[in-house]
Amino acid sequence: MIRPILFYPDKRLRDPGKEVEEFDAELHQLIEDMAETMYAAPGVGLAAPQLGISKRLFIVDVASDEDEPSDLRVFINPEIIATEGEMTFNEGCLSFPGVREDIDRAERVTVKALDQDGQPFELEADGLLGIVIQHENDHLNGELMIDHLSVLRRRMLHRAMSKRAAADAAQ
Repeated sequence: MIRPILFYPDKRLRDPGKEVEEFDAELHQLIEDMAETMYAAPGVGLAAPQLGISKRLFIVDVASDEDEPSDLRVFINPEIIATEGEMTFNEGCLSFPGVREDIDRAERVTVKALDQDGQPFELEADGLLGIVIQHENDHLNGELMIDHLSVLRRRMLHRAMSKRAAADAAQ
């Protein structure tokens, strides 16, 4: 089921996710719904807080070609345990439709998390996968891409997104 994605400045996007403790059918359904929602958007990552669900859960699929097989990855209760280097990447976000901004991120990250069955894993990632992991992990902490911008750029983007939200509400 495709679920509605929250758009900035929705205050629920600032709520940090809570640890996932139950690995049950409800969690598996949520993951399935998140994947369907992300692919329909279309996007390469989606965090539960973007759906108004306060859980420390995000999904990622950076397979960029329609010909490539899906590479859906599930991260539950993730923790970035190491970062290395620095890079700037032009990022988008499903909660900021149509917006792209240059964001400074670590070039390489090591993350430990649980999979959909509660099994622990550790992953070293760079390139697009590393960027998306950092971006989605921010969502779990109530942080958004706008928080990585200069004060002036942040104000401009806040104003533009607030006008959009007001226009959407008026319809």
